[in-house]
Amino acid sequence: MRTLNVSVLTDAVKTLCMEANYDLGDDVIQSLRTWKEKEESPTGREVLDKILENAAIAGKERVPLCQDTGFAVVFVEVGQDVHFTGGDFQEAIHEGVRQGYQEGYLRKSIVSDPIERKNTGDNTPAVIHTDIVPGEKVRVILAPKGGGSENMSEVKMMAPAAGIEGVKSFVVDRVRRSGANPCPPVIVGVGIGGTFEKCAQIAKRALLRPVGSRHSDPYYAALEEELLDMINRLGIGPQGFGGRCTALDVHIEVHPCHIASFPVSVNMQCHVSRHREVIL
Repeated sequence: MRTLNVSVLTDAVKTLCMEANYDLGDDVIQSLRTWKEKEESPTGREVLDKILENAAIAGKERVPLCQDTGFAVVFVEVGQDVHFTGGDFQEAIHEGVRQGYQEGYLRKSIVSDPIERKNTGDNTPAVIHTDIVPGEKVRVILAPKGGGSENMSEVKMMAPAAGIEGVKSFVVDRVRRSGANPCPPVIVGVGIGGTFEKCAQIAKRALLRPVGSRHSDPYYAALEEELLDMINRLGIGPQGFGGRCTALDVHIEVHPCHIASFPVSVNMQCHVSRHREVIL
């Protein structure tokens, strides 16, 4: 049994909040550079160049990549042989978010009640997804999620008869209807199966995969590439100004489902695909 004080968790979350908002991932930067060379639209190429310039400035000056510094979504894999001491596990994560957004001069975007709309003032509470896994390590992934891309996300409870063509139609149409709103080029997380809430969760988890990676199942890997091609034929382009680069990637995750159900979800991610992780 390994003992871990929750203060270690708080410190890790605080650091991840700032790093995720300052540093664009190498996988995203490389994809943007590749697209800048092959984008057919002059305006699209200029937009991609500005996105890369923005990322370089943010990383160098340690300032946010985007004014929307997101809802703090935290995925935690806790080894079953770890025992936390010194306080409450979830509150330790909230405190890390509180400190990270205060010390990092990150915008506080969370309201305590969805109707009254009063800002909490410190970007808490976070949304926490916890999994118990074998071992004595703790893996923490911090993924700030912006409102613009999240607002373009959707879950659809399809009839099983809709099949794979129904999935393709829904995913591509969701991107088409989103237009410039999620700040393309986007990354599209797709969840297939599970229940209403599980479907949405795995779509969000899909966004954590590196750009350019493929599903381990060849069938879904091929579907990811097909959907990416279909989306990039829509002509939306970088920031909605037209062009071929509407999406950097499509990532699919699947889960078993009920015989009467066929849930499909799309979780949109903007070009500022922010997530950082640490293993404690």
